[in-house]
Amino acid sequence: MGRRHSGFVVFAAGLALQLAGCAARGEEQVALAGQHYEVEVANTDAARERGLMFVEAMPKDHGMLFVYPDAAPRSFWMKNCRIPLDIMYFDQDARFVSAQYRVPTCQGQQCPLYPSEGSARYVLELNAGVGEALGLKPGAPLTLPAR
Repeated sequence: MGRRHSGFVVFAAGLALQLAGCAARGEEQVALAGQHYEVEVANTDAARERGLMFVEAMPKDHGMLFVYPDAAPRSFWMKNCRIPLDIMYFDQDARFVSAQYRVPTCQGQQCPLYPSEGSARYVLELNAGVGEALGLKPGAPLTLPAR
């Protein structure tokens, strides 16, 4: 009986740590073309560098929002990414600039770059095909998390 109880305590403690980890990673919500997505916000150099590396799977309504301190031409690569992505670039006012859709994974040392077609301050990564299906036109607004 004691073993069952201690196993439950370990399970409950592990679950609490996982839930705390989700909150600590900064999950927020964005809206784009009438759809809502839960996003992990990457607003530090370390978080932006890590991105979605080594993520094995992601729910269809989840993604990552990269936030930079300024708008500039941006370029992403897929080194160590395990899921193909749609990469969407947004300007200083969170308006759609351009996208790279259905970007494949890259496990090698020489991974291609996927640049924006203009200056971007925000970059949204969603599962491959999810962003493309929205049919975004230049200037489409991204609703950012409330701060």
